[in-house]
Amino acid sequence: MIEILIPVIAYLLGSIPTAVLIGKYFYGIDVREKGSGNAGATNTFRILGAKAAIPVLFIDILKGFLAVKLILISGLGHQPEALKIQMLSGILASLGHIFPVFAKFRGGKGVATLTGVVLAIEPNALLFALPVFILTVLITRFVSLGSILATVSLPFVFLFILHLTRFEYLVFSLIIITIVIFTHWKNILRLMEGKENAFSLNRKSHDSK
Repeated sequence: MIEILIPVIAYLLGSIPTAVLIGKYFYGIDVREKGSGNAGATNTFRILGAKAAIPVLFIDILKGFLAVKLILISGLGHQPEALKIQMLSGILASLGHIFPVFAKFRGGKGVATLTGVVLAIEPNALLFALPVFILTVLITRFVSLGSILATVSLPFVFLFILHLTRFEYLVFSLIIITIVIFTHWKNILRLMEGKENAFSLNRKSHDSK
């Protein structure tokens, strides 16, 4: 029973609409009605600035991290199926962020929450995936492209750098790649058309677009 309950709680945890709550209660703004319409840290920064975006980013990462660590509370952490339950919980937490039951199923793109998931499952992977994200954004100024490439790098990091050969890691990485591509599909189309919005630390440059 607990094996079923943990993933359900993970989904509910992921469903906490951080950007929506911070936007509405501290600024009187629903970030989903502005900018890209995405309830995530990037759009929050574009609409409300760093003071709002930083806690959104931190809490969204924390949601994914805690969702994976729920298994420790259950006492199942040393069971043979523990890794599978952790991965399932992490995936459901990210889906909760994307389709939050507490916010009419209109959420974010899941990248920050998935970052927390990977941090909890295999933190060393971020030592390689995070530089991919940072370098891509610095070079291209496209957060969406950085998110996609960092996620796509994970199966290679798991297998060829960290030598994690368990089949679960391959399945897990392919699922989260699918999730990220799905949530960034419009971004991909805009990238192909040369119409994707570039990221800037200057909010005025975003507001002028």
